[in-house]
Amino acid sequence: MRRGKEESLDRFHPWVFSGAIASMPSGVEEGDVVSVESSDGRFIGVGHYQIGSIAVRILDFGDTEIDKDFFARRLKEALALRQALKLDRADNDAYRLVHGEGDFLPGLVVDVYGKTAVVQAHSPGMHYCRDIIAMALTELEALEVANVYYKSETTLPYKARLDPVNEYLVGGFDTNIATENGLHFHIDWLKGQKTGFFVDQRDNRALLESFSDGRSVLNMFCYTGGFSVYAMRGGARRVVSVDSSAKAIALTSANISLNFPDDNRHEALAEDAFKYLDSMKAGEHDLIILDPPAFAKHRSALRNALRGYQRLNAKAFEKIVPGGILFTFSCSQAVSREQFRLAVFSAAAQSRRRVRIIKQLTQPADHPVNICHPEGEYLKGLVLYVE
Repeated sequence: MRRGKEESLDRFHPWVFSGAIASMPSGVEEGDVVSVESSDGRFIGVGHYQIGSIAVRILDFGDTEIDKDFFARRLKEALALRQALKLDRADNDAYRLVHGEGDFLPGLVVDVYGKTAVVQAHSPGMHYCRDIIAMALTELEALEVANVYYKSETTLPYKARLDPVNEYLVGGFDTNIATENGLHFHIDWLKGQKTGFFVDQRDNRALLESFSDGRSVLNMFCYTGGFSVYAMRGGARRVVSVDSSAKAIALTSANISLNFPDDNRHEALAEDAFKYLDSMKAGEHDLIILDPPAFAKHRSALRNALRGYQRLNAKAFEKIVPGGILFTFSCSQAVSREQFRLAVFSAAAQSRRRVRIIKQLTQPADHPVNICHPEGEYLKGLVLYVE
């Protein structure tokens, strides 16, 4: 490390940036496990090397061998947290088992859906470790995982030229139905976004359910219809789900039918969100959910993203019934909580509506944030009462 650049690592932040590296042995390749030393030769930790601004993701601040036993220990610790949270139970078998840096496994995501674990690698190092990770998952006591599906074609750095293949590493297709808080969902880990379902909105969906009784609900960017299904169970008199993807709309309709067969309260539409809000009559809905995909995946897109959030929320403010409730979210890690709140505040001022924050939302406990890595807090949400 360059002199003085080890300060963040001494506070156990798990990233080594490329500009902080003074020298590196020849022959080091992407995905290799490397040791990191301070400028005076003091050992700092071991991690996976990769090309890019984040050059090393620290796996351990001790001199630890990164092998199957290492992953078995970390996975056991991650499972212990989920067991303490009582997430694996008869009415709930969908949750995140590994949340990257939050579970001290930077570059790795594992979501569990019943007896299937879906593994995503976000670094070359985790890609090369996929087989021992899969084996360690199936050998975990108290985790009844029989199938491990690897889904990293879109999450690995394209410059690494790894040519990942989405495939079963262990087992095969069993069932794609998982249960969340007593509701059933088809999980499309083969072709769907992320690992097939947004488990990070579980608690927020449950909160929405408590607000839904007797309301007309509009679920924008519905994807699999998670919020819509909860609204139906909450007693909504009408639910409209909108997504630009026809495949998402088909999946939403399938999930509604799975839980509420022959229920005519629900309508699903494959339309662009902004166009739909433009054409929608004012006063049609008194509960609106705005859960768009990440508007800013990188800081270079931040300005346009904030404009997008302001424009989207302004349209919702214009159309919602007085006394209505708006659930609005940003999942862009590049957008801070303060920046998102300012964009929503600007939208409220633009629409000249009186708006009060009644709840501030974030990601659930199975998406923990390493206290030394605040960047792990990515999901931001507000529940707003609009007069």
